[in-house]
Amino acid sequence: MDVLQQPRSEAPARMEPLAKLPVFWALEGKRVIVAGGSDAAAWKAELLAACGAKVDVYANALSETFEQLIVRGAEHTEGGFTHHPGAWDGTIFAGAAIAIADCEEDDAAQAFFDAACKAGVPVNVIDKPAFCQFQFGSIVNRSPVVVSISTDGAAPILAQAIRRRIETLLPRALKGWAELAHSLRDRINERLTPGPLRRAFWERFVDRAFSSADTPEESVGGLLLKEAERLREAPAHSSRGGRVTLVGAGPGDAELLTLKAVRALQAADVILFDDLVSSEVLELARREAKRMLVGKRGGRTSCRQEDINEMMVKLAKSGKRVVRLKSGDPMIFGRAGEEIAHLDRENIPVDVIPGITAASAMASRLGISLTHRDHAQSVRFSTGHSRHGGLPVDVDWTTVADPGTTTVFYMGGRTAPLIADRLVAEGLSPETPAVIISDVSRAAERHWSGRLATISEGIAEIGHDNPVLIAVGSALAARQAVAGDASHVESDLRLVMGAR
Repeated sequence: MDVLQQPRSEAPARMEPLAKLPVFWALEGKRVIVAGGSDAAAWKAELLAACGAKVDVYANALSETFEQLIVRGAEHTEGGFTHHPGAWDGTIFAGAAIAIADCEEDDAAQAFFDAACKAGVPVNVIDKPAFCQFQFGSIVNRSPVVVSISTDGAAPILAQAIRRRIETLLPRALKGWAELAHSLRDRINERLTPGPLRRAFWERFVDRAFSSADTPEESVGGLLLKEAERLREAPAHSSRGGRVTLVGAGPGDAELLTLKAVRALQAADVILFDDLVSSEVLELARREAKRMLVGKRGGRTSCRQEDINEMMVKLAKSGKRVVRLKSGDPMIFGRAGEEIAHLDRENIPVDVIPGITAASAMASRLGISLTHRDHAQSVRFSTGHSRHGGLPVDVDWTTVADPGTTTVFYMGGRTAPLIADRLVAEGLSPETPAVIISDVSRAAERHWSGRLATISEGIAEIGHDNPVLIAVGSALAARQAVAGDASHVESDLRLVMGAR
């Protein structure tokens, strides 16, 4: 099998350097120390008590906020506060799990830090990183699901902004689903052995949790246990939980992925990815997933489609959750139809998660409406080359040359001059606006704007080694601020508008 081999294609992704190790610390029933009576110290004390800690507070005086907190008590049944009027001393650290202090002066912070370290107690002095063995992050609380965000103290406001973004993504009902998962875990482990069937169960559980805005009802647990029984009793000749998901990776920018696509990447055992899929997208996949490059690029060594089809079948029949990761949208020039038909013949479950196709990304990047109502009544996506490298012979070029349609040619870098000549020969004005863009949405993105008559100049400037889109139609001139070289873009647009 002729598969392109690159370092990123086989081994699981390696962990990049971390500023700090994220750790979730069990404090239920443990004694912790808070030295200081400020509002900042009160917030840390409340956080610790919410984890079930017994908080010993050492302070001569307490802020009003701190006093109210102690009167109100802890939300956690195991948590609580004890105020010890007066300053701390070296005897307080015995038996403590962690120690927190709010110190105005560095000398006081140094003394507390040294005393805690001498006693072997992990220590944090609020807002003084030099005297912290650990740090607190911004928290998204769906306990038992807890998300903590750290910027290593560099940008607390950024951490708060990230927290707000995550808050919008995680439904409030997730807390109830997580509690249900916790209660079911041991019983599911008794019914399903580690491997594809257990993972299939929890993937279906996750799908339910994220598709529901409501807390699970009491009967849901029983239904889920019955579902686990059905999975255990699945016939041995079935695909044993294996399936294939065709996932659209979009044009390259990882932020353009759908949430459903990210979930599929996180659940994958094996990822068969195209040559055009960006490293940023692959970084979102489950780290244990095996990555296999099965790219197909014009003019380059490629993996045969027949081999890809057989690989998907073999992996799925062995019980693997396979993601076929395709650049853009899998249903647009992605050979998805051939792959789905082959999987259907082998009775392999297959589903599709759409992605943003390159033409849509191009339109948004350049601020161009492909169907501006004053210029274009339809949009057409067309291949720019045939199997043999020339112009496609099965395209009705007379229809393509419709002046009321915006046409976007995929994979047309090498045939760009031929496309322009054929459209002009079919009656489309040489002054029709044209745009060429390569590596859309990526750091290396380049674009050119001009006329149909000057497409040869444009492709010579942009090149065709990287993925190229060519768009043609009067709607492209509707917005004057088209990206590109301002000097020739403005003159080209004046010529275009004057010719109309």
